[in-house]
Formats: sequence, C-alpha cells, structure tokens
Amino acid sequence: MTSQADERRAARLAAVQALYQMEMIGSGAEEVAQEFIEHRFGELPVTPDLDFFCAVLNGVPQYQMEIDRAIAGALSEKWKLERVDSILRAILRAGVFELVARRDVPAKVVIDEYVAVAADFFGGDEPGFVNAALDAIARRKRASEFGLPATDGELDF
Repeated sequence: MTSQADERRAARLAAVQALYQMEMIGSGAEEVAQEFIEHRFGELPVTPDLDFFCAVLNGVPQYQMEIDRAIAGALSEKWKLERVDSILRAILRAGVFELVARRDVPAKVVIDEYVAVAADFFGGDEPGFVNAALDAIARRKRASEFGLPATDGELDF
C-alpha cells in the first residue's frame, strides 16, 4: 500500500519530467499531462497523485514569469536562468510553484522533496544547488515558517 507522501513524490517526479518535455518540445500542459497519464504513469512503481501532478503541471506555466523572477533573484549575479540546466530549471520551477501556491505543504517538505528529485537526476552538486535556491526563496516567500519577519515577498501569485 502506498502513502499520500509516496504518491506526491511520484507526482513531483512526473511533473518535473513533464515540465522538461514541455520546454523541450513546446507542448502545452494539457497535451503533456494526457500523454503522461495514458503512457507513463503505468511505468512508475507508484501511481502519482493525479490532482497534485496536474496542479503543478498547470500552475508552473500559468505563473512562469513570477516563478522565473523568484528563481533569478536566488541565483548569483553571474548566473542567468537560461544558463541553468533544463532539468534543474524544471525542478526549481515546480518547487517555487509549490512554495507559493501550495501553502498546504510545509516549505521544508517542498525543499526536501525537490532536493530528492534533483538527486534522482544528478549525482553531483545539483541537489545542493536546488536546496540553496529553494531555501532562499522559501525564506522570502514563507518567512513566517522560518521564524522570520514577513516581507513583501511573502505573497501568493
């Protein structure tokens, strides 16, 4: 029997793959979601939480400008978002969407989950990069969860 946490972890992994695919081939969220549901979910060891998968997959493009602005603000001045590996971009975008739009998920859980997703794809410093970027964004967007004073950045989209 699988838990909600397992189903959400599978949904996050599938959403990152779908976001990557959307960026690479220019497909829309509905088309890619349908393909994943029909062809890819059955290949996974745990069936993803469908509602959660669709929320991330539809939410990222809907708020991509704001999401990308938040990510760019967390990067060093030498780095531009376009220089970040496309899988890492998908991971960061999904994580930032959850931090801002899914207040039902604690910020530390969001960070831990996307660090784990990064570790599924990369064996180097990338999980640490995801951790640092999402932590910086979470401290701005969800300051109160870290015992920090709320800022103007702590707003939903």
